Amino acid sequence: MSAAPREPNSEEAFSRLLGELRPKLHRYCARMSGSVIDGEDIVQEALMKAIDSFPAAGPLANPEGWLFRIAHNSALDFLRRRARQNAAYSGEDPDMIIDPQNLVEQRQVAAASLRTLMRLPVAQRSTVVLMDVLGYSLDEIAGMMETTVAAVKAALHRGRANLRDLADAPADLSPPVMAEADRARLSAYVARFNARDFDAIRDMLTDDVRLEVVATTRLRGKREASTYFTNYSSRSDWQFSPGLVEGRAAIVARDPGDPAGAPTYFVLLEWEGARVSAIRDFRHACYAVEAADIVVAD
Repeated sequence: MSAAPREPNSEEAFSRLLGELRPKLHRYCARMSGSVIDGEDIVQEALMKAIDSFPAAGPLANPEGWLFRIAHNSALDFLRRRARQNAAYSGEDPDMIIDPQNLVEQRQVAAASLRTLMRLPVAQRSTVVLMDVLGYSLDEIAGMMETTVAAVKAALHRGRANLRDLADAPADLSPPVMAEADRARLSAYVARFNARDFDAIRDMLTDDVRLEVVATTRLRGKREASTYFTNYSSRSDWQFSPGLVEGRAAIVARDPGDPAGAPTYFVLLEWEGARVSAIRDFRHACYAVEAADIVVAD
């Protein structure tokens, strides 16, 4: 599916490639981990490994495949650490032939929720996402996962079948509910932010507050964080609401011109009592909202 391999012959070109592929890498890692938040953690880990390895990697005939192989291995490491899944392939018939028919159904199945995808074994999940979500070929997937085309075919066939079965199963999950304590402190933060009362917001921060604007910058302490609020004061393309992202209390951003519209990004906060100890803002990583389970608590 991919164009002719791009050869990043300089660190500058390689950095550009990382930026271009980051949303695609996140789509994969989020579906492997079952979380857009954990998916971003995996992407960051993979990119750090890639940056460290690049000087010694030599000429890369397929840098995109190389990056996805690092992301895939980082996702497996994450899953092992979380002790949810293992990376073993099932003993499928290696001569299993993938049925090319009913592509519409395959695409619908691949659009399953992150929660549903997490119910697949790792190998099945990985192959379904790489082919049916991201559009890679069998050969490309085999290279990324360092396995055989036959193994990819087997995992893909079983994964698609399992997803179709899961799609027919009744949903038995209750919608998440925000705790009253979370609602109170988050509502206070959001009200002050929407009023652009950034002095009041600063009073809500711990002295050593950690701030990450995902994919761009990290800051530490109230003084450094001031630039973050200055940047927000100069923009008018956001309106905040309290909400839940993957069941976690969060700030949900929407276009003020379309207050009932879909969320555009989200911000996560960590608290020490009534004070904010960490801010993780996905404004420049809006790709994360694509598959996120978000509830807006207007």
